[in-house]
Amino acid sequence: MKQLLSFTLLTLLIASCNVTSKSSATTSADGLTTSSDATTSTSADVNPVIKTIFEFKVTDIKNVEFDFASLKGKKIMVVNTASECGLTPQYEQLQAVYEKYKDQNFVIIGFPANNFMGQEPGSNEEIATFCKANYGVTFPMMSKISVKGKDMHPIYQFLTQKSQNGLEDSDVQWNFQKYLIGTDGKLVRVVSPKVLPDDASVISWIESK
Repeated sequence: MKQLLSFTLLTLLIASCNVTSKSSATTSADGLTTSSDATTSTSADVNPVIKTIFEFKVTDIKNVEFDFASLKGKKIMVVNTASECGLTPQYEQLQAVYEKYKDQNFVIIGFPANNFMGQEPGSNEEIATFCKANYGVTFPMMSKISVKGKDMHPIYQFLTQKSQNGLEDSDVQWNFQKYLIGTDGKLVRVVSPKVLPDDASVISWIESK
C-alpha cells in the first residue's frame, strides 16, 4: 500500500513539473516556440554608438597629452594643416579668427598631416617653428597625424564616419578641410578646404547662439 501511494505521489510530481515547463514557453505566430525567459534583443544592440569629440585624447605638437574633454562648452574648428601647400596662407585667416573669437567659447585645433603630395614633411618641432615664425600661430596645434587611409587617426575616423559622428560620411579632400563641432561635442558641418576660415558662413556659425 505504501509503495502504491509513493508511486502515485511521484507520478503527480512529474506531471506538475511538465505543466510548469510548458507554461514557461510561448509559441509565436510563425509556429516557433521560444522560452519566456530568453533575452530579448533591443534596437540599442544594433544601432551605432554615436560619439562626441570629448571622448578623445591626443598628443599636442609639444608631445603633451591634450584632452578634448577640456573643451566642453566651446565651439571647435578642427583643421588639417600643411606647410608647403597652396592653401598654407589660410594659417593667416585661421589665426585672425582665433584671435577674434577665442574669448567667446571658440577654439581652433590644428592637425598637421602629410597625406597630400608630401606637403607637410617636417617634424613637429619644424612645423611649430614654421607656424610661429610665418603666421604667429597661437591656436593649439597637435602632433602630426594621418587624416586618411589605413593609418587614419581615430579622431579623424570619428570626424569622417557617420557611424561614429551621427551626421555624415566624408573624405578629407585636401589640406585645410574644416570640421565644425558644436558645444555638445557633436559634428555640425564639414567645410571644404577652399572655403576660407573667415568665410561669412563660418563666422555666422561661430557667432550664432
